[in-house]
Amino acid sequence: MSTLLQNGLVVDGLGNPAYQGSVRIEGDTIVAAAPELSAQPGDEVVDLQGKTIMPGLIDAHCHVTLDEPHSNDEMFFHRRPGLGALVAAYNAQRVLRAGVTSIFDADCIFDLGVDLRDAIEAGIVQGPRMASGGNALVTSVGGTAGLLIPDQGLRGYAKVVSNRDEIVKEVRRQIKYGVDWIKVHITGLVPRQKERGEVAAWNYEELKTVCDTAHDLGIPVVGHCRNAKSIADAVRAGFDMILHATFMDDAALELLVEHKVPIVPTFTFQANLADYGDRVGADANLKEIFRREIEESAHMIRKAYEAGVPVLCGTESGFSLTPYGEWHYREMEVFIRDIGFTPEAAIRAATSECGRCLGLDGKIGAVEAGRLADLLVVNGDPTKDVTVLGNNDNIEDVYLNGKRLDLPPLPPRGSISGWQVSAYSSGKLHWKDVHGK
Repeated sequence: MSTLLQNGLVVDGLGNPAYQGSVRIEGDTIVAAAPELSAQPGDEVVDLQGKTIMPGLIDAHCHVTLDEPHSNDEMFFHRRPGLGALVAAYNAQRVLRAGVTSIFDADCIFDLGVDLRDAIEAGIVQGPRMASGGNALVTSVGGTAGLLIPDQGLRGYAKVVSNRDEIVKEVRRQIKYGVDWIKVHITGLVPRQKERGEVAAWNYEELKTVCDTAHDLGIPVVGHCRNAKSIADAVRAGFDMILHATFMDDAALELLVEHKVPIVPTFTFQANLADYGDRVGADANLKEIFRREIEESAHMIRKAYEAGVPVLCGTESGFSLTPYGEWHYREMEVFIRDIGFTPEAAIRAATSECGRCLGLDGKIGAVEAGRLADLLVVNGDPTKDVTVLGNNDNIEDVYLNGKRLDLPPLPPRGSISGWQVSAYSSGKLHWKDVHGK
C-alpha cells in the first residue's frame, strides 16, 4: 500500500522554491513528488492543506550521550555507563520529537554512541537514524577541558594518544567496535594562550596517521578545528569533514575550497550563550568571546560556501545551553542572520547536505523520488520563518523510513541524585558586597 500526502506546501530540502503539491510514499521510499499527483486505488490519502511537507531535519553535530552537562567536571566525573545508556535512549526520543530524523553523534562518553545506534536500528529503542563516532582522540595537551584531561588514558569522551603506535591502536580498536567515524579533537585550550580561538594540539604527521589508518579500513575522519592551522593541516591530511572551521585565514580557505571538505560551523552553542547567556548566569566575558567567534568567522564561512564548500547544520545539542529537542532549528536561524543564507539554503544545510555525514548522501534529506521517506508535516512555512521549527507543537507528524511514527508525549523525567551538578555560584561572595564597606 502507498501513502499519498496531498495538497501540502512542499519544501524539497534541495534549495529550490517551495510549491503546492503532493508526495507519494511506497514502503520506505518516496516514489513521486510533484505539484499534482492523483490518488490511486489502495492509496492512504492524507490531506495536508495549509501544512508543509519537508525532509526530516538532520543534526550534523549532536552529542546524544552527554545529557546536558553544565560543565566538563559534571560530564567527566558524574556519569555512569549503564545509567548513561538508559538516559541516552530517553534523550534520543526527545530529539526525534523535535523533527530530527537523523543525527551525527561524533563522539560519546564510554562507548554508548555505537550501542545506542545499534539499539535504534534493531527497534529496541525509538530514535533518529544515527551515525556514531567513539571517543574523541586527543593528545595530552587536551581539548577544551584543560587540566581535566589526563596525560594518558580515557576520560569522558576523550581518549589520549601520545605517539604513532597509540594512534594506530586506538583507531583500529574503535573501528573493531563498529564506529562510523573517527573524531579527532585537533585544537584545544592552554594556559596563557596568545592566539585567537584554540591552539593546534596535533601536528600534520599525527593527523595523517589517523587518516591513513582509518581510511585503510574504510572509515572517514572528522576533526574539531578552531584555528587556521588546524583547518589547513586537517585538509592536507585527508580529513573528510571539519567541525567548527572557525578563525580561518586565506590559506586555510584556499585549501578547503580546493578539496571541498564539508564543514559544520556549529554556531548554535555560541549563539545561545551570546544571546541568552544572561538568563542562565553565563559569564559576560565568555558571552563576548563566543559572540566574536561568530562575528569573526561568518564571512570566511560565507566565502567557503560561495566557492562550493558544503556547509552543514549542526547544533552541539546535548549541553546545558543546548538541551535535546529544543534548539535543532537554531543553526538555520544563525546561518540566515549571520552568514546571509536564504531560508531555502539554510534548510538545505540542515537536510540534504547533511546526508553525507551519515554515509547516505543522495539517499536522505530531500523530498524527491528515490529518497528514503524521512519526512515532517509542519504547521507553518519554514521558508518564511525557520523558527516555526523551534516549537515542537508545530511538528505535526514525523515519518521515518516511510512510516508515520506514533510519538506520544514522553513521561516526565525526574532528577537523578549526583548526576547533574552546578557551581556554588557564578562569582565570589565578598564581605564588602554584603555590607558595602
